[in-house]
Amino acid sequence: MSTPEETPAAVAPTTEGGAPPTDGAPRGRGGDRGRGDGRGGGRGFGDRGGRGGRGGRGGPGGRGGNKEEWTPLTKLGRLVKYGHIVSLEEVYTHSIPIKEAPIVDRLLANAKAELSDEIMCILSVQKQTKAGQRTRFKAVVAIGDRQGHVGVGIKCAKEVQIAIKGALVDAKIHLIPVRRGYWGSRIGGVHTIPVKVKGKCGSCTVRMIPAPRGTGCVAAMVAKKILHFAGIDDVYTSCVGQTRTRENFCRALFECLKKTYSFLTPDLWPKTDFVQSPFIAYWKELKSLEEKKNRGPRDREGGRGRGGRGGRGGDRGGGRGRGGGRGRGGGDRGGSRGRGGA
Repeated sequence: MSTPEETPAAVAPTTEGGAPPTDGAPRGRGGDRGRGDGRGGGRGFGDRGGRGGRGGRGGPGGRGGNKEEWTPLTKLGRLVKYGHIVSLEEVYTHSIPIKEAPIVDRLLANAKAELSDEIMCILSVQKQTKAGQRTRFKAVVAIGDRQGHVGVGIKCAKEVQIAIKGALVDAKIHLIPVRRGYWGSRIGGVHTIPVKVKGKCGSCTVRMIPAPRGTGCVAAMVAKKILHFAGIDDVYTSCVGQTRTRENFCRALFECLKKTYSFLTPDLWPKTDFVQSPFIAYWKELKSLEEKKNRGPRDREGGRGRGGRGGRGGDRGGGRGRGGGRGRGGGDRGGSRGRGGA
């Protein structure tokens, strides 16, 4: 009679998770519980395809679009952008207020005129608060094209650069036409103002008188710069009040130039033909542009669209198939669970 040590069937092979039995009738579980060849080569999802593209982000400008492109917010701006209004005179003829600075830039570019600007003064202003004094900076900027258009802008800000930029935009919005004329005979081009005018702001009063050709601008340095921007070559000026206050001085001079179109001189007496306002002449274009604006960003070209999800690709490996059954040891689990080899 053989001992258990001599019985080959009684010696269970060492498995990965345990040690062989040493005494008594072994519990031999019928060989290894081998899991077959794994789980059938993964979960068998097949090809998942891909998620497709995300579409465009709105053209070359990325998320924010093209920063240089001007998007008008007013009817006048839309007419200017799409070329229905090409000159500032069309705007001034119908007394249309300018609410956007790019309108002036576009119309002056059409006329091939160069806009010049100059900082008239920068001063600090203070406000008393509970925590103390709050100091800000005020900038006064004058602009003009030297062809009968001039503007003065004023802006307050916490920083000087921001105040200057804001004053420049304000000056463009308040650009006005300046009427120029002759002193004496009408020979050559216009060179002076047509009539005597007066302007006042605060204690500063400025009076301008036409001058003969070759006189030049008889004025202070601040007034000379603005008159040069307006395209006036010859004029006499008379200033009364505290002209050291440059802001009021510039405003008074600006009021002077604004009044040049307030006088109805004999050469303006003849009857003129009625010209339709651009808002009436181009009402169909304005209506179509308004409808295009109200469609929303999803209907425009180059929107953010996601471009489609693409699909998950094929079927998912014929269900969750884990290798045709979990394959635990190639069929039955070692024949039987046989407890006790003999």
